[in-house]
Amino acid sequence: QVQLVESGGGLVQSGGSLRLSCAGSGRTFNNVAMGWFRQAPGKERGFVAFSSAGAYTTGYADSVKGRFTISRDNAKNTVYLKMNNLKPEDTAVYYCAARVSGSAYSPLSYEYWGQGTQVTVSS
Repeated sequence: QVQLVESGGGLVQSGGSLRLSCAGSGRTFNNVAMGWFRQAPGKERGFVAFSSAGAYTTGYADSVKGRFTISRDNAKNTVYLKMNNLKPEDTAVYYCAARVSGSAYSPLSYEYWGQGTQVTVSS
């Protein structure tokens, strides 16, 4: 059974940091493009960051560029999202996902999804 499991979310004050983890099981994700998305209450799920297969290319939403960093540990079949200088508008449920083909920026391109982890940033 293929699974992605996120962890690392929580409550943090504005300006603080968190590192989210996404552990894969059931297959290797080392040669698969991975992405992070987030969904705030009443809003659509939106793109946050992606890492191409092999991590040769990364991309970020403008709202997180310079503050968030996506990385991968292939030995652990795990993808990370380091979030610095967090703002209240970053509050959302964060999801990791694995992409087989298509646009890195569209959730429709992603085949496997985790259950999500809540990030809450207080002002």
